[in-house]
Amino acid sequence: MSKEAQPVTPDGRYFVVRGRLWRRSDPSLSDERRAELVSDLMQARRAVGVALRNDDKPGLAEARAAVDRAKVALGERGPVWWHDGTPDLNRRMVANTPYAAWFEQGAESIS
Repeated sequence: MSKEAQPVTPDGRYFVVRGRLWRRSDPSLSDERRAELVSDLMQARRAVGVALRNDDKPGLAEARAAVDRAKVALGERGPVWWHDGTPDLNRRMVANTPYAAWFEQGAESIS
């Protein structure tokens, strides 16, 4: 069973899941750095699961903080990675953004 790529905005800043924009990783990251950060992110997400299963509140807080650190380093959260002054629309419904017309016209998936 193949997984289809999510639609990516024409400027490459966001992908769309269930009508919501999610910021993509910073494209200026090297492949090696991106792989390292994705590994950190996956490790942190696994730690979240372990902490939840063990009802470890301090561990959960640290694991969630590690997820956030990795996502900020990837450029998916925190300061935007583009420099043209366009505001961040992360987590907004695409219908309420300047991307609405693009999305309504049948947004294309880009890998």
